Amino acid sequence: MTVAADQQTDTMPGAVASSEEILRIEHLKKYFRIGGGFLQGNPLTIHAVDGVSLSIRKGETFGLVGESGCGKTTLGQTIVRLYEPTEGRIVFKGDDISHLSPAKMRPYRQHIQMIFQDPSASLDPRMTVSSIIAEPLNVAKIGTKQERKEQVQDLLRVVGLNSYFANRYPHEFSGGQRQRIGIARALAVNPELVVCDEPVSALDVSIQAQVLNLLRHLQEQFDLTYLFIAHNLAVVAHIADRIGVMYLGKVVEVGASQEVIERPRHPYTKALISAIPIPEPGRKRERILLHGDVPSPANPPRGCRFHPRCPIAQSKCSEDEPVLEEKYQNHWVACHYA
Repeated sequence: MTVAADQQTDTMPGAVASSEEILRIEHLKKYFRIGGGFLQGNPLTIHAVDGVSLSIRKGETFGLVGESGCGKTTLGQTIVRLYEPTEGRIVFKGDDISHLSPAKMRPYRQHIQMIFQDPSASLDPRMTVSSIIAEPLNVAKIGTKQERKEQVQDLLRVVGLNSYFANRYPHEFSGGQRQRIGIARALAVNPELVVCDEPVSALDVSIQAQVLNLLRHLQEQFDLTYLFIAHNLAVVAHIADRIGVMYLGKVVEVGASQEVIERPRHPYTKALISAIPIPEPGRKRERILLHGDVPSPANPPRGCRFHPRCPIAQSKCSEDEPVLEEKYQNHWVACHYA
């Protein structure tokens, strides 16, 4: 199904011309029902992703940040269709892939891949590195057996590993090396869009920089587009062209990376940035401390979801939900008083 070129073009956060756009998500929702049944009471509905709309340009890195539990990982997994969307649309290069059957979705999986957060859990310990990287090639029936073997060796070299590692098992590698194997697997079928789900959060700080630089190099080499998910805003600012900030299932701010870091408009974004240390002796930011706990996604607050913790909240915030709108040029904010 092809989306009309003029549909919501000027109302999407960061909307771009259709020729430049690779991914568009429209009012995407993903709910989970938990509990219920005999002696368990009524089931609860978890609003993990609740009406997110975004547009991602071809060739860019779009960073998505937020604290744990805000729904950013669920959003990434819904985009690659590991989860079935509850509502909304996922449009990849003009095609609506929101509710395709597994058979019809298969051709798109070659173009959309994912790098997972924990390389120890995402690599099958019973498979060799060669088998792990070749698995997407086997599923997609790409090349002969010998060609796949050669491609695996090429991919290992591309991600900075020796080709003779191909017959080893994941437990024989360090965390950084395992993540490089995961990156090689994601690149095996030559994708256009890669969803990076906190790819460096499980790594040592010294290794994080190496992996981030590798991802940048691979993006230039293979013309990749990244959706880069992280909870560390400093990491996202280092690699992303644009940044989206999520809070409790909603996107509250979207803008160019430098613009969001230097001139944050949403109170939640300001609080996140205030926690980033300045790498200069004697300089520090004025810390903004948020009071209270993050509300439950099973019972989100009425109105603005951030208002119970917001330092500038007023009565309107608890009644009317703010809309994500372009309040400054190419800078989208969901706040009544931004």
